[in-house]
Amino acid sequence: MYDKGKIISGLVIFVALVLLPFWWQAGSAGVKPDPQLPKAEKTCVMSKEMMRTEHMQILNQWRDDVVRDADRLYVADNGKKFEMSLSNGCMRCHNDKEKFCDQCHNYLGVNPYCWDCHLTPAQKEGK
Repeated sequence: MYDKGKIISGLVIFVALVLLPFWWQAGSAGVKPDPQLPKAEKTCVMSKEMMRTEHMQILNQWRDDVVRDADRLYVADNGKKFEMSLSNGCMRCHNDKEKFCDQCHNYLGVNPYCWDCHLTPAQKEGK
């Protein structure tokens, strides 16, 4: 009962110390990623906006179609045909994993499991 002031002071100091990292970083989200797009203007499977938000779901669906149904060909809305493959499809145009994939994945703090099975183009060439 007599230590009420000490307890309240201690709680205020504790809360301030716990919240200090959040106040320190308030308003700074870090450097926005700038993925290097292929130099040659090529038609992608879907629009840039769709690929930005849905690429993992698309790759998972492709994986299921290839493995379960042996369907390796994707026909886009524009009629163009693409091989459903990360290594032999997507990475032919987006061939620098560090400058393309890793830019956004590192920024968002995600660690996709794609590279547990697939080789990057540099690994394929023996670099």
